[in-house]
Amino acid sequence: MTISTALRGALRRLIPDLDRAGWIRLGLLVGVALVLAACAAPVGSGAPGATVGAPTPTPVPTPLMPAELKPDPISVLSWAFTPIFQAFFLLLVGLDRITGDIGVAIILTTLIVRTGMVPLMRRQMVSMRQMQSIQPEIKEIQRRYKGDRVKQQQAQAELMKERGISQAGCLMAILPLLLILPMYQVIREGLTAPDITPMLSVFGFRIIPLTCDLLSGHACLNSTIPWLGGIDASSTSQGFIPLPISLPILGDGISILAIVYTVLQLIASRMALPPHDPSVPLDQNARTQRTMSLFLPFITLLYGHVIPVGLFIYLIVSTGYQAVQQFLTTGWGSLFPLFGWTPGFAVDHKPRFPVAAVAAPTSSSRAPGAPARPKSDRSDLDRSASANATIRQRGRQGRRGRRR
Repeated sequence: MTISTALRGALRRLIPDLDRAGWIRLGLLVGVALVLAACAAPVGSGAPGATVGAPTPTPVPTPLMPAELKPDPISVLSWAFTPIFQAFFLLLVGLDRITGDIGVAIILTTLIVRTGMVPLMRRQMVSMRQMQSIQPEIKEIQRRYKGDRVKQQQAQAELMKERGISQAGCLMAILPLLLILPMYQVIREGLTAPDITPMLSVFGFRIIPLTCDLLSGHACLNSTIPWLGGIDASSTSQGFIPLPISLPILGDGISILAIVYTVLQLIASRMALPPHDPSVPLDQNARTQRTMSLFLPFITLLYGHVIPVGLFIYLIVSTGYQAVQQFLTTGWGSLFPLFGWTPGFAVDHKPRFPVAAVAAPTSSSRAPGAPARPKSDRSDLDRSASANATIRQRGRQGRRGRRR
């Protein structure tokens, strides 16, 4: 029996016995393994010929190298992830060489990435605003076909096709979330590696001329941020406000950068919602959506201890960029009134690059959610003639019935 056969047999015996908690633990382990394998590198070792009593040789620092393609799922994911990681890393290192400040380099990297995503994010905002404009008709469809999910989905698909709304634009909202993992690995692995020269070459051609001092034992890049008091961008234990007591999740302090990011998340999430008149009551779905936009950003305070400072800078700049883009395209949204107060500059504000909502077709008199009816080319005269003929026909049928 080979090792692979024995392993498959063990997995078959193990997986059916997993309960819900076991599946959760297994999912967490798989997620951690994927993160660690995103920038896999061989582990360095000492000299194989070392003997007892001989002087211990100085360990050679493990270089940051692209992942190799091997016949296993983790290696395949790492290999596919490497080009994205390398693109982010080359951009960050190049900007760091120009500015001499890793904090400024992270900010410029974020601005460049978000600017390149502007067309995609605008498409997402257009789809979101279009979906918001047809919510009354979607609710009518759900009421009309209550209890029949298949007909609800068919009617919603027909409505979206009729209005020219594509669901592909809504998927663009996931893209910024997917780019957090590459940036996390760049900051966590790239800023702490003592030798990054292999990652600076593409197809054997050196993109950025950089030499690392391997004998010093320090990281190749200087990750301190002078304008933040010398905070290390790769550290997860700096920039905290101490608490009088130690809490189970928050620990002994709250990250200052996590607080800033939470405030920006609150602003951006409220601006993403459509304006609402306080005098008009909201339905259950709208109330749930607005409640989640208030409470979800506070989750950041709970995991502030595991996010590096450099990644927080990326998230803060990215969220601020998103808020500015929403201001230019959709306006203030539901940010105001704030506790019943609306500033003068927010009254009747018109976005500079507005996103037009979907207009309902004027040629249709059907109820919201009802299937589209074919247009009739008959004139009013034809309709009158048809109605008179129907009346005469019914009259003749009635007289024949009375004769019998």
